Amino acid sequence: MIILISFQLYQDNLTADAMSLHTNLQEIGDFWKDFAELSALARTYKPIDLGQGCPNFAPSQFIKDALIQAVTSDSTHQYTNPYGHPRLANVLAKLYSRLLNRNVDSASEILITAGSSEALFCYIIGLIGAGDEVIVVQPYFPFFSVLIELAGGVAKFVTLKRPNGDGSQSASDWVLDYEELEGAFTDRTKAIIVNTPNNPIGKVFDRSELERIADLCKKWDVICLADEVYEWMVWEPKEHIRIASLPGMYERTITIGAAEKSFGVTGWQIGWAYGPPSLLKNLKKLHLLSVFNPSTPLQEAFATLFEHEEANFGEPQTHFVTMQRQLKEKMHIIMDLLKKTGMDPVMPDGGMFIVADISKLAPRTDLTAETDDYLDLRFVKWLIKKHKLLGNPMSLFYAGEDKRKNDHFIRFCFYKNEDTLQKAAEILTKLRDDLKL
Repeated sequence: MIILISFQLYQDNLTADAMSLHTNLQEIGDFWKDFAELSALARTYKPIDLGQGCPNFAPSQFIKDALIQAVTSDSTHQYTNPYGHPRLANVLAKLYSRLLNRNVDSASEILITAGSSEALFCYIIGLIGAGDEVIVVQPYFPFFSVLIELAGGVAKFVTLKRPNGDGSQSASDWVLDYEELEGAFTDRTKAIIVNTPNNPIGKVFDRSELERIADLCKKWDVICLADEVYEWMVWEPKEHIRIASLPGMYERTITIGAAEKSFGVTGWQIGWAYGPPSLLKNLKKLHLLSVFNPSTPLQEAFATLFEHEEANFGEPQTHFVTMQRQLKEKMHIIMDLLKKTGMDPVMPDGGMFIVADISKLAPRTDLTAETDDYLDLRFVKWLIKKHKLLGNPMSLFYAGEDKRKNDHFIRFCFYKNEDTLQKAAEILTKLRDDLKL
């Protein structure tokens, strides 16, 4: 009680300056504004949710049993190695040693984190300093620029170029302008962030694209953050190439992965970062000072699951192969629905999202009640209120003038159960009929 009273007295006597936000946090104060507004609308109108990036169905019994066994064990309820539960670190080291064709040491080259977001936080805050430039390929996951700014760095955006013309297109058609990319590298460039498969468009960078990025990293002595949280969500004919596997890149790359994404249980927040000890050391320091010990039973459960996947790698009955097949099927379902509604969807190479061009559809809708600057925000709010369907505006995944250039796209998550996709189909069919398309 004395401690609480003393703290209250201390708070009451703080000056306004002392209570103010960290300067860099003030600069990003508007970041959550649009997300908060959409979340509030979703709570009010309760739309069919194709916005949030997670499945809305239960995991398999095998996945649930792994956690049940971990929780009922007598040995998983206390601290484990703070850098990673040995059983999980060992199986990840074994798996990536196979995939990278090199020895990955479980003790010094893997850090287990409380979800992939913690790994991303530790990477950017741990390795980026004031004035450091970080190249970000956009569209991009919004946390990237926010964390770079928080660290005092400067985000330099290089935009994937869309193909000219209307009609069907693939995420593979969205490509880098390599002159623009090379021009973004300077003596102040500290890092580049490469997200493959990309969120939001589902582009999977092929080997030649990654090799050109790798050449520039080596030329300018730049480190690479490979965000590969959707690495197991790639379907034929595409192949997931790990940039750390390219010659001369492991030594300058930290790769982030996500167990919760890999097994479709996003509430089980366990992620990791792997790479050379020289780059991983600062991440480990931040990890100890913040999270310290990710959930031991969750790590034990994921160890069981990864051991099964590693032992049966590539077999038809494994979770990863089954998930890839399911995602591809669901992707084609939503793609056909969006086409029939008058949108032009972009076929993803991987991931759980699809983006659709609303240029032909939006002019036939009455968006006058919405006052937002960007078309996609107005359209998404109208879609929630009028038709009770939730997607995400693509302008949230861009910076600067590119927000306006790409505000005619909406992102939808198709990793949903059959009932949800059927209800979405009914809504989109009614939308088409109402607009007399």
